[in-house]
Amino acid sequence: MKRVTKFVVGMLLLLGVQAVVAQEGNAPPKVLGVIREYIKPGKGGMAHDRSESAFVQAFSHAKWPTHYLAVDSLSGKPRSLFFVGYDSFEAWEKDVNGQQKNPALAAAIDRATAADGELLSEVNMAAFVYNDEYSLNSSVDIAHMRYFEISLVHTRQGHQKEWDEAVKMVVAAYAKALPDTHWAAYASVYGQPDGTYVFFTPMKSMVEIDRNFMNNKKFVAAMGEDGMKKLDALSAASVESSETNLFAFNPRMSYPSDEWVKADPDFWKPKASDGMTKKAAEKPAAKTP
Repeated sequence: MKRVTKFVVGMLLLLGVQAVVAQEGNAPPKVLGVIREYIKPGKGGMAHDRSESAFVQAFSHAKWPTHYLAVDSLSGKPRSLFFVGYDSFEAWEKDVNGQQKNPALAAAIDRATAADGELLSEVNMAAFVYNDEYSLNSSVDIAHMRYFEISLVHTRQGHQKEWDEAVKMVVAAYAKALPDTHWAAYASVYGQPDGTYVFFTPMKSMVEIDRNFMNNKKFVAAMGEDGMKKLDALSAASVESSETNLFAFNPRMSYPSDEWVKADPDFWKPKASDGMTKKAAEKPAAKTP
């Protein structure tokens, strides 16, 4: 594949082509809140797990209805991401207001934030909205997934038309050549430069990454020579930069729904060490994006 196509074609290839049938009832959230915590050198691993378990314990104790997923980076800068999904921004507001009106949770936020902050070099937050036209078979059984490949794409101002055409060409080609492919696309509304898009592809195993590279020929065949030339030009004109990284799900820092726990209790409810349990009991808190 030509070098220039890496911005769009390569980005989606690396997202992961998987033979996983989409399942109803597992649609991605319409609004996604993302917290990024960058870890200080030597402060990751179990130290961060113990700190974050305070948030999980507080939510569990309060039986809070809003759940979140935590993932840890396997490439790029050491960091953890926390994803909280909502049906709307109104639902997000109601969740935040509800936590603030809960005395135990509100008081715990400050304590846990201070404790967790000792391990972090930077924290930032962003909000995204789901883009169905840029997604493909996005309803998947996340409870049984273990990894995310996440691509962050910054588009050029004034070139939305070229970007839109390029992505839709790629979606159509994958739907034709590799119909079991799936990913979910989001557009940034807060916390990222205008024209920022994020593509998520969940995986059960990293074995799937090896298989994904083998599907390149099928995609190129579906595009055709003329289609690839056009895509080269569109991607070169519309994409400022892009980066793809790999993340592993972290059940110890996640607050999963009962449905996820029932689907795979051994993964989502791992046994905590005595040290982690003690830390969580001493410093309970709640995390809000």
